Amino acid sequence: MTRFKLTLEYDGGPFVGWQRQENGASIQQALEEAVFRITGETVPVQGAGRTDAGVHALAQVAHVDVEKAIEAEKLRDAINFHVKPAPIAVLAAEVAAPDFHARFSATGRAYLYRIVNRRAPLTVDRSRAWRIGTPLDAGAMHDAAQVLVGKHDFTTFRATLCQAKSPVKTLERLSVHRIGEEIQVIAESRSFLHHQVRNMVGTLRLVGEGKWSKADLAAALEAKDRSEGGPTAPPDGLYLTRVSYAANE
Repeated sequence: MTRFKLTLEYDGGPFVGWQRQENGASIQQALEEAVFRITGETVPVQGAGRTDAGVHALAQVAHVDVEKAIEAEKLRDAINFHVKPAPIAVLAAEVAAPDFHARFSATGRAYLYRIVNRRAPLTVDRSRAWRIGTPLDAGAMHDAAQVLVGKHDFTTFRATLCQAKSPVKTLERLSVHRIGEEIQVIAESRSFLHHQVRNMVGTLRLVGEGKWSKADLAAALEAKDRSEGGPTAPPDGLYLTRVSYAANE
């Protein structure tokens, strides 16, 4: 039995999310079916993060245990062949330690949220960014975002159906910067609550539009009440960009 670590890229648009579900196609299902075609083995593919429907990944990490003798590079290429035409790519495959776990061994995760701030509709970036037609002050958004950095109870930014045992998380980075008409929000933490990034972005939009102040955001955080936060940003603009591990993993 060999455990392989897979680094993945995918367009989340056509899927119900990472996790296998009965109501539609998932990334996990597509990968598991590809592995079955290669090895004849029905085995789970465990991901580092259960991205929602419509959420993308530039560097998702997963692991899979395979009994068949196969080189990592051949497994990568074979999965990429058999997963077609699904918009999923294995960027890298490598042999991992038997106790490596894509989710539980992770020491950090990073997400990017893309906002295209323009009046014109999206074409190339349709379903890959959130278009907001009203002008946004990215500087004010960044300044306000800093009240969320650190260890807090993030109940205000937690989905009502979140299954995490505790709403307390340590947000290591939340930055907002503009590149032309695009505003990028970068969030880094060991782990996130369900919808936490999307709820923070939706709330920061209110700051960018001048409807909320930095003090309003701080008060919403302190309220520990989801109804006191802003709306949930759509999944289209969210990308899992990095999963970090200890140096030897």
